[in-house]
Amino acid sequence: MSGTSRPQFVLFGSSIVQFGFYGEGWVANLAHVYARKADIINRGYSGWNTRRALQVVEKVFPKDARVQPSLVIVYFGGNDSSFPDPSGFGTGVPLEEYVENLKKIINHIKSLSETTRIIVLSTPPINDEVLNRQFARSNGKPSRTNETCQVYSEACLDLCEDMNIKAIDMWTTLQKVDKWQDACFIDGIHLSPLGNKLVFKEIMKVLKDAEWKPSLYWKSLPSEFGEDSPYDPFFDDGRPYNNISNWILPGNEHWE
Repeated sequence: MSGTSRPQFVLFGSSIVQFGFYGEGWVANLAHVYARKADIINRGYSGWNTRRALQVVEKVFPKDARVQPSLVIVYFGGNDSSFPDPSGFGTGVPLEEYVENLKKIINHIKSLSETTRIIVLSTPPINDEVLNRQFARSNGKPSRTNETCQVYSEACLDLCEDMNIKAIDMWTTLQKVDKWQDACFIDGIHLSPLGNKLVFKEIMKVLKDAEWKPSLYWKSLPSEFGEDSPYDPFFDDGRPYNNISNWILPGNEHWE
């Protein structure tokens, strides 16, 4: 554990969270932008639904932790929206139970501290044709459809509105892209670089526009050890210091 103290951003969800560092993932971009400003902690569990999340939420977010997260981004819903299997196994969770489970998860996170902020990602769309070609059940029926994803997405958004929680409409956002079925996914369900870029952009917009005190937007947070130093790079341009502690590749304007 580092001896310095930064805000903690914890990402709690299923595969879209776990694989968020892959390629040009949205989690990787968050970690890049906040590299000197906040610690990005990935708690993603591929294949999980809200039932499994409820089993561990108090272990992932213990109330007696010395430091509580400043931000938690929550995503569950895609696996929940799967059709139930006659065997009783699988990830599908009835809609009413999904909403109740998600409410319990949010309430627990809200209870951690008065300054713990929450953003919830709703269920994204899927490419029905590709997903069910790869993951159709043995009887040939689809494991889920984009129509059911919409139902779970809207239920999530309604819950967040009722609870006054920031939420991102993933189902609508990704479908604004031309030929989104192929452009936003690598396998019909997991995000492509473009899909990740859109999710990251929406998260950054929420962080910028939220009237939270303190603000968690990257430009509002101090960079660790960001004071001027005689050991800053010297460019022989007449300035005594060339403090680059707030500079982010490929340039700050790229992340506006």
